[in-house]
Amino acid sequence: QVQLVESGGGLVQAGGSLRLSCAVSGRTPSGYAMGWFRQAPGKERTSVAAIMWSAASTLYRDSVKGRFTISRDNTKNMLYLQMNSLEPEDTAVYYCAAGRRVSLRGTDYTYWGRGTQVTVSS
Repeated sequence: QVQLVESGGGLVQAGGSLRLSCAVSGRTPSGYAMGWFRQAPGKERTSVAAIMWSAASTLYRDSVKGRFTISRDNTKNMLYLQMNSLEPEDTAVYYCAAGRRVSLRGTDYTYWGRGTQVTVSS
């Protein structure tokens, strides 16, 4: 079992920045892929970024490339999402997820956090 707890969400103006954190506990995350997903009101959940815990290889959806950065801290078992140049379209609940395959498909992830709200005002 892997437990995931997100934090760092909030209200920010367009153009601003936020850093989301995900605390990972339970099984060691070294063999896992980690992902960030988001779900806006009335819309389906979509991918944001993914990283292989052990190798640091990363994936991003096109709309966040150059603005968002996914990273992890092996010593603290923490996953991060640095979000810059935020846009109102980035408003969503952001979820941290863990799985065995690094991808941008939600179905490849087994464990999910409860999410943290990000609201970007125009």
